[in-house]
This record gives sequence, C-alpha cells and structure tokens, in this order.
Amino acid sequence: MRRLTAAGCLAAGVWSAALAWAQGGPVMIAPHTSGGMSIGLGTGTAPVAETGGSAPSSPAAGVNADAGVPRIRNAPGGLAVEGEQMTQPGVQTGTAAEADTADDRGRRGSEFQRFVAEATGVTLPRFGERFFSGPTTFAPVDRVPVPADYVLGPGDELLIRAWGSVDIDYRAVVDRTGLISLPRVGTVRVAGLKAGEVESFLRQQVGRVFRNFELNVTLGQLRSIQVYVVGQARRPGSYTVSSLSTLINAVLASGGPSATGSMRAIELRRAGRAVAMLDLYQFLLRGDQSADVRLQPGDVIVYHPVGPQVALMGATDNAAIFELRAQGETLRDLIGYAGGLPAITATHQAMLERLERDRPRDPRKVQTLALDEAGLGQVLRDGDVVTLFQVAPQFANAVTLRGNVWEPLRYPYKPGMKISDLIPEKAALLTKDFYRRKNSLVQFIGEAQSAIDPDNKDGARSAQLPTLQSTSASVPPTLSPTLPDEPNWEYAVVERLNPKTLKVELLPFHLGRAVVERDPRENLELLPGDVVTIYGRKDLRAPQATATRLVRVEGEVMRPGIYQLEPGETLRALLKRAGGFTPQAYVYGLEFSRESTRQKQREAIAEAVRRLEATLASEAASQTANLGTTDVNAAARLREAQMVAAKAQLNRLRNLQPNGRIALQLSPTAGSVDDLPEVPLEDGDRVLVPARPGFVFAVGAVANSNALIWRPGRTVGDYLRQAGLEPSADEDNIFVVHADGSVTHRRDGGWLLNRLTSLELAPGDVIVVPELLNRETTWSAFVRGLKDWTQILYQFGLAAAAIDTLRR
Repeated sequence: MRRLTAAGCLAAGVWSAALAWAQGGPVMIAPHTSGGMSIGLGTGTAPVAETGGSAPSSPAAGVNADAGVPRIRNAPGGLAVEGEQMTQPGVQTGTAAEADTADDRGRRGSEFQRFVAEATGVTLPRFGERFFSGPTTFAPVDRVPVPADYVLGPGDELLIRAWGSVDIDYRAVVDRTGLISLPRVGTVRVAGLKAGEVESFLRQQVGRVFRNFELNVTLGQLRSIQVYVVGQARRPGSYTVSSLSTLINAVLASGGPSATGSMRAIELRRAGRAVAMLDLYQFLLRGDQSADVRLQPGDVIVYHPVGPQVALMGATDNAAIFELRAQGETLRDLIGYAGGLPAITATHQAMLERLERDRPRDPRKVQTLALDEAGLGQVLRDGDVVTLFQVAPQFANAVTLRGNVWEPLRYPYKPGMKISDLIPEKAALLTKDFYRRKNSLVQFIGEAQSAIDPDNKDGARSAQLPTLQSTSASVPPTLSPTLPDEPNWEYAVVERLNPKTLKVELLPFHLGRAVVERDPRENLELLPGDVVTIYGRKDLRAPQATATRLVRVEGEVMRPGIYQLEPGETLRALLKRAGGFTPQAYVYGLEFSRESTRQKQREAIAEAVRRLEATLASEAASQTANLGTTDVNAAARLREAQMVAAKAQLNRLRNLQPNGRIALQLSPTAGSVDDLPEVPLEDGDRVLVPARPGFVFAVGAVANSNALIWRPGRTVGDYLRQAGLEPSADEDNIFVVHADGSVTHRRDGGWLLNRLTSLELAPGDVIVVPELLNRETTWSAFVRGLKDWTQILYQFGLAAAAIDTLRR
C-alpha cells in the first residue's frame, strides 16, 4: 500500500489517487502527526509503509471497520486547505482602519447641523444616526441557514456525507478553479451552482460509481469576499466580508455615511454598472429590504453626497435633521419621517423658517402655517427649519377642587355652577387619611403581637383606646389618632385668572356658610378655570375661640378622659367639668404637663450638656498642664478615671427625658378643685391626679434608698436617720423635691441645715443626699459647672426616678 502526504497528493494530483482506488481498493484519508494529512491506498488493512506519519490506530483514523464498504474521511481542516489560512465569516476592515478622517468630521456634525444649533440653541441629531451608534463592525452569524439561491465559489466548504454501499464523511473546499475532488469519483466543478442544486448534482456524480446509497450535502465554512467602500462614507476603504453579507451589512461595517454623506443614496456598483440604490429611510422606517442585495467579490459601495436637509424640532418625539430625497417632498412627508404628530402637538399653528440665499441682506424669513391640508402640503426646501408647538395646558370647561377635601380633582364646569355644587355635602371635606387612620385601629393580625381577647376567634385586635395610665417621666401620647383634619370653616378661597389683565385674583369666602347654610353672599358662582382651595385648621392658625383644643385628664377624677377645651377655660374649670376629685385624690401631687414646656426643658438640658462638656474639656486640659513629674502615671490614671466618670454622668444627663411638668406651688393640705390656681389651658395639656401615697423617698448617699412610710409630723432629719447617711454624704447640699414639683434647698431663702432637717414632709416628697466630692479633682470642677442639683431639678422638672437615674 502506498501512503502520500496531503501536499504530495496535491502535487501528484488527487485524480491519480482516485484512479488507483477505483482499480485496487479503498482510499484512506487520516490525520497526520505533522499537522497535515495522509491518503492511503490499500485493501482496508493496516498500511505497510508510510511517508512522514504514523499508521492509523482505529477505524476513526482511517481503518475500515467493514472491509466491504469503502470509507472516505479527512481531517477537520479539509484536504483542499492544507497550509492555507481561511478568513472567518464576517467582516474585517482593511484600509478603513487608517482612514478615519471622515469619522472625525461626522462627530463634529455638518455645517447645517451647526447652523441650526446656532440659530435655535438646540443641537439636533441627524435622523438615522443612532442606527450606527453600536459596534463599528457587523459580523453575520456563521451558523445561519444558507439561502437556496446562494452561488458557490472558490473558498466555500462542502460537508459531504453518504451511507449505504459507500461510507463518506468528507469535507471538500472549492479551489480557485471552481473544482472539488472526490476520491473514486474525480474532480467535479461546483462553482456557479446554487446551494439548493449542489446536493442533487453531487448525488448524480457519485451515482456514476456507486449504487444504493444516500447522500447529504451541507455548506460548512463559507468563503470571504472583498468589497470597496468609497465616497462620503464615515470609514471608506476595502473590506473583507462573508460571502453571505449584503449591502446593509457593509453599510453597517463602514459606519454609515459621514456628516456630508447621504443616507438616501447609497449605490452598489458591480462590474462598472449600478446594481442597487439603497435608501436607508425606507429600511429604517418600513423595513424595506428590496435594495439589500447580496454582495459579490469586487463590489463597490458608493456613498453619494447628502441631499437637501431640513430640521424638525419642538413638540415632536423625533426632533432631528432629515434628508429630502427628491424635489417636491412636503411637510406631510417630513412629519411622516418623524413618526407622525404626538397628541400634544398643536395643529392650529406651526412655524417655518426658510433661507433665501438670493437675498443677502435678509436671507432668513419666518412664516406660520396650520397643520391642515394646505399646511401639510407645503413643499419644503433645503435649509428649512420647522418648529411644532404644544397645545396649551388650559382647561376650557373645568374647575379644580383641592386642599382639605376627599377627592382633589378637576370637575366639569356647568353654566351657573356654584360652590355648593362643587361641594354638595360636608362629607366631601373629610380626607382619605382620616378613614385610613380609623381603619388601622382594628386590624387582622396572624400572630399575637399584642393582647388579643382569648374569646375572639377571628383574630381581630380590639380597638386601642387611649390609655389613662401614665408616669411622670413619660411623654404624653397623641390625644386621638382618629381626629379628622378639620377644615377651616371660616376661610376658603377661589383662585381666578382675569382674562383681560392676566392677573390672578383671590376671592375668599366663608366655607361653612357656603356649603352648610347656602348663603348666596358666600356661595360664589364659579367660572371655567377656577381653582377652589379648602384649608385645614392646621394650615392657617385660627383664633383660639374657633380652634379645636384637646386636654387629657387622668387619674383620680370622677370622669377621666379627653376633653375639648372651651374658649378661655382654666385648669380649675376643666376639673370641675370632669366631676371633681375622687376621695383618694392627692391634690398636692397633681402633675400638670405642657408640651411647650417639655420642649423648652429639652433645649435647656441640651444647652447644659454642651456647657458642661466645654467645662470638662477645659478642666482636663488645665490639669494635664499642671501634672508634676512625681508619680505621673498614677496622676494620669486618676485623671482618666475622673474623666470617664464625668462623661458617664454627662451621657446620663443627655438621655434624660423631661415631661414638661409645671410646679403649681400647692399647699400640702389642698384637697378641692378650688385650691387650684386659675391656669389657662392650652391644646395638648395633660393633667394627672395621683392617688394619695403612703411613702416618702430618700435617694443618693443613703444606706436605705427604699420607700419610707410617711407619718404625720415626721421631719427630714427623722427620715435621714431612718435611711442612714453614707460616710460620703454631703450634708451641706441636701435638698428636698416636693410632691408638687417644687424644690427646697438649704441655700434657698436662708435655710440652715438644722432648719432643713426640721422641715416636715408630705407624702410623695423626695430627700436627695448628694455625695461629698474631692474639691481638687476634675470631677469636682465638672460638678461645680452644674452649679447645684437644685437648679437642675427645679429648671428641668425631674422626678425622683430621674434623680435616681442620675446618681446611678
């Protein structure tokens, strides 16, 4: 058996190998170890000699598993392409990579684009420009079906498979003469055949040698062709493209026309004559591919200069510069290119700016036209600028209702329409937020996130009524989350535009009289375009006599609850309206809190904290400078400990929450409503009447800080002896916080220590015993910055719980 390398086989001629096969046995084509391939002539057994390669070791490598069936195989690369680099299907740029000046000019825009930008202040793109804003190359998918009318040529690869009396799995590449070589069949000319014809043709050729077989032919890798792009292209040059490429593929590869190139006249020339004229507008707007012919080697694509251009701007979805293809195109054609007129475009008027080059002194003129048959038929000329306008956003037959209402909307106007027609009932003045808050009071919950009635099987939460339990340190909750946003019944306004003066006029009216009483003086007649605004009580501060003011009354009163204040009502009058005190009421300990006072207390605490922080930093710096050289480490550790303690105290003071309590300076023997002062009440005030306690408290540097049983006639000294003073107690600065919120210090009013200790206490009073401090430490300077505990407690209204928190 003789074995030849692929190159040797080509040199000797494949036909001789096929002839030898026909005379003696099968031809075996197998991969070669050197990278080529070998053709073996034999009887289907292992070869006895080879040139430049090793024997195949399996049927896949060329050994016929069935000695009675000839097998034709080749390496994946194909026999006819030995040593040749094939161009992949797609597009490769050649000289276009160096010719980029037109691309640069395209980015700057044309002269007409710059003229429009200078004349109107708007930079318009060129229509169709975005089509080329993607990748600069276009490579068609190499696995798309090949059209049946595709014409074979040199470089195309055929995948030939047959089964039956012959086993063929062969790749053949059309050589430059248009031939392919089939062992035992011979050379066959396939160039010029269409893809739909090649299978039947090869079946006929193989059928001259074999009988009883089936044959299938598909196209593999397709050839590449060279085309040329010239004229006003963005990137002119020569391009190597797939043989499946069309004119539009090449246009995309070349980046489209330059700023001076036409999108409507792209010519394809073949063998010196025009083959097709591509209008990109037809393709972009209608998908028309009638001019998109398949390219052939040597084709020339010519970009003609741009034709007449016009600009369309204003109320259009596609403001751009458009190219006119021929004379006689109208405004209707231009609007069609832009996708038609949007709904917001006014049809009664448009503006046309035109260049008159034969009039050098006044080359530009403006004219208006309507977008009717006559206006749309206006013939356009090179350099025209068309501006479309928006419709006016005014309502010819509407009035607007807004503000504190159920449904802020525009309502159709009817002649003779009045305020009462726009707001027919009072329910229209309830906002949707009121019902949303009301519905949130009873919600279905799947988990027991709050207390649920065990007898309630449907999982509905009970209505959360305002609680009557509170402590002196708590912040007053919202009085009622379901109170409506009450409208201002005394004032509403109609906003009206005077068409003569174009001045906006405000016409105020009394809402209650217009809607409820239908007073003709207030029930104004409306006009088209009027805007009626309804205000809420929160929008405009109303007089106290008409404002809704609520006060919470809790504790030991006959009828606790939330009360709406009457004009000028005082604390004494309100508690009488609440039924007076119960027998268990402790009037001396009555807590009267106000939100405005709480805010001021919070601001005072914040200011005190800032002042104390500055004092602490100053004292720390001073002591650092005064440290001696002896035992520096011990002094530093002591100073650090003092600083930590001072900062902790500051944090505790910063976290205090004042309750806004106002000390009423009551007598311990007060027991009736008449003993209360005549304090005017405000919206949001809170009154808590506690039950009479049976204890007094001693906090601070005492051994027993528990509650101590109150007994009549017992003094501060008696309770201090009962509580026991700590060795660190500062007896000179003991003070008392009374149940009514007032504070007694031995420095106030000339009190001496023995006089303070002889002071009789009332139930609920608190004795505060500060600790004795080292006067030479940073901590002492920090405390001196506080001035004294009396001022803090008196100014901030802190209760016993807060005092104990400060100490801890």
